[in-house]
Amino acid sequence: MNFRFVVLLALTLLSASAVYGQDNVIDEVVWVVGDEAIWKSEVEEARMSALYEGRDLKGDPYCVIPEEIAVQKLFLHQAALDSIEVSESEVIQRVDYMTNMYIANIGSREKMEEYFNKTSTQIRETLRENAREGLTVQKMQQKLVGDIKVTPAEVRRYFQKLPQDSIPYIPTQVEVQIITQQPKVPLEEIEDVKRRLREYTDRVNKGESFTMLARMYSEDQGSAMNGGELPRFMGRAELDPAFANVAFNLQSPDRVSKIVESEFGFHIIQLIEKRGDRIKVRHILLKPHIPEEALMAANARLDSIADDIRNGLFTFEEAALRLSHDKDTRNNHGLLPNPNTNTSKFEMQELPPEIAKVVDKMKVGEISEAFTMIPANTGKEECVIVKLKSRINGHKATVADDYQNLKNIVLDKRREEVLDKWIREKQKNTYVRINDKWKSNCAFKYPGWIKD
Repeated sequence: MNFRFVVLLALTLLSASAVYGQDNVIDEVVWVVGDEAIWKSEVEEARMSALYEGRDLKGDPYCVIPEEIAVQKLFLHQAALDSIEVSESEVIQRVDYMTNMYIANIGSREKMEEYFNKTSTQIRETLRENAREGLTVQKMQQKLVGDIKVTPAEVRRYFQKLPQDSIPYIPTQVEVQIITQQPKVPLEEIEDVKRRLREYTDRVNKGESFTMLARMYSEDQGSAMNGGELPRFMGRAELDPAFANVAFNLQSPDRVSKIVESEFGFHIIQLIEKRGDRIKVRHILLKPHIPEEALMAANARLDSIADDIRNGLFTFEEAALRLSHDKDTRNNHGLLPNPNTNTSKFEMQELPPEIAKVVDKMKVGEISEAFTMIPANTGKEECVIVKLKSRINGHKATVADDYQNLKNIVLDKRREEVLDKWIREKQKNTYVRINDKWKSNCAFKYPGWIKD
C-alpha cells in the first residue's frame, strides 16, 4: 500500500534527559488521550527527530507533534480492540532497515551512537517499540481503507481537473535485478557457536542466570539489554517457524531448550510463561562469524558470473534463476520487489542503502561489481551483484505514461478522506485532556480534541 498515512510517526531516538526545551521542566504529562498519557519528553524527542530528518511540521511543533501522537494512540487503541498483531520478524526487519539507514546517512555505527548519545543496543531498543507501534498503526489503517477502489475514468477526471502547476512530479524510478551468494560458513565456526550455546545451557543448569548470560552474550541487540526477553506474549505465527516449534514445546521455566537454528542464527530459549495460545520467552542468539576469506570467495564467484553474463555465455535472468541464493527474487528473473508499492519500481530512497549507492552511478543494462550487504530481513552478510534494468527520470506526470502513479495518488486521496472521517468520529467518543498552555495558541488539524 502506497498512501501517505495521516499519522507521520516520529522516531524518538534522542536521550530523554538531554533536550527538554520549555520552561526548564524535566517532564510532565501534556495530553491525556483515553487512558494514555503523552509526556513532554515524547514531544521533545519527536521534535528533535523531525529536525534531524528535515521534516517541515507546518506549524508550531508543540501543537503539531502532540496531535500526531494523539492520533496514533487512537489507531493503537482500535488495533487492540480489533486484535491486530505485528510479528516479531516484521519488527526486526523494520528495526534492521532503520538502523542501516541511519548508519548509511550518518557515516558509521560509531558516529550514529555519538550523534544520538546512545549505544547501538539502546537505539535499537527504542526503534523496536517505535517499529511495533508504527507497523500496528499501519495495519489498522490498512484495515480501515482496504476495500477502496478507483476506476480509470475517475483517474482521468482527477487528472483533467488539475491546474498545470499542480500536476504531480514523478521522481526518478529504477528497476533493479540482483543475484546473491551466501558466503560459506566454515563447519568449525558453526560447531563453535553450538559449543558456546551448550556451555551457556550448562551454566544455567548449574544455577547461573539466563538473563545475565543473555545480557552479556546474546547477539539479538534488541532483546539482550532486557536479558534476552522478547517484549510481550506472542502467538506462533509471530515467530520464526523453527524458533516457534521449539519454544511452544517448552513446558517448564526451569529448562533450557535444545539449540535451534532460525534464519537469524542459532538460539537457546527459556520459557517465562504460557497463556493459552500465546507465549513469553527469553533467548540467547549467536550468529556464526563469516570469515573475510569466505566473503572474498563469494564476491569473486559473483564477479566471475558477472563476467560470463557480459560475455554472453548466459543472461542475467538465467543466472538469477540457477545461481542466486535469494529465494524472493530468483524465480522472478532476479527482479527486486518493492514491498511498499507491490511493483518492481523504486524511488532511490526506497532501495536498501547499499544497493542505492551502487545503482546511483550505473547506466541502464550495466552490471555492478560484487559487493557485500546486510539485508534487513535476515541481518546476515551476503554478497551481491546488481543490474540496472530500467531508469525513468523524474518528470511531470501524464496519464499515458504514469497511469499507475496517478491511480495511486487518487487512491491516496480517497484513503486519507476515509481516515480523516474515522479520526473525527473516534474523537467524539474518546476522553481527551490537554494541559492549558499546550492548547491556547494551537489551531489543531482535528478541532474535536477540545470539547465544549
